[in-house]
Amino acid sequence: MRLLLLSTVCIVSFAQNKPAADDKGFTDTPMLPGLPFHVHDPARPHPPVVTPGAQPGGAPSDAIVLFNGSDFSKWSAAKLGNGVTLAASAPTWKLENGFMEVVPGKGDIATKEKFGDVQLHIEWAAPSEVRGNSQSRGNSGVFLQGRYEVQVLDSFDNITYADGQAGAVYGQWPPLANAARKPGEWQTYDILFEAPKFEGEKLVKPAYLTVIFNGVVVQNHREAMGPTVYRAVAKYVPQPAEDSLALQNHGNPVRYRNIWIRRLN
Repeated sequence: MRLLLLSTVCIVSFAQNKPAADDKGFTDTPMLPGLPFHVHDPARPHPPVVTPGAQPGGAPSDAIVLFNGSDFSKWSAAKLGNGVTLAASAPTWKLENGFMEVVPGKGDIATKEKFGDVQLHIEWAAPSEVRGNSQSRGNSGVFLQGRYEVQVLDSFDNITYADGQAGAVYGQWPPLANAARKPGEWQTYDILFEAPKFEGEKLVKPAYLTVIFNGVVVQNHREAMGPTVYRAVAKYVPQPAEDSLALQNHGNPVRYRNIWIRRLN
């Protein structure tokens, strides 16, 4: 009898607190701190509908597809250094079988379109034939705004300095884990990037990066110390609010495919 009574009370309590089927919100609830909305406010704007990619890693409906395996129409030859300088010519990297491949000596490439805060998906593969070691093995880089590098490197059974391996914010933050696949296998980066903010010459908000490497979080809202530099301490200098995404030519035939980006601002 006691168990039956308790069950009855629970059912009644749930029924009293369960929202009505046609419930669209409340205006008699407390105001949210710092916001012009009530808790569960029916007047609060709804987010846009985004259709996810048909397959894992596929571009959602609001993404800008930067590379679908067929052409370099969204890209330009470029030069990295204090940001990125776009050339008037098209990239001369190899294009075949749905991927692009770095051609040693043919320079960097960058997007024609410029970006601020973004979500980026990119897939890459180090050469299946292992040559060299440390930084000379499958080296390239993903440069957000042509300045903030997430290192690309064959880090499978390959010892190098911690802040220079795959998934590192190069020269600043080692990855939280080494999630590298074997050479030649396709790997994924999903990157959330918050661009730095300046008021004139003054930095008011640094850049932040979250990096998911093959499904493993390796950078968790990590504050960038400044644009990527080699064998030096990074420091911020004023920059445009938006700039190109760039891929580095470090002399190794690294491959890229399925590159898409979403604006977050």
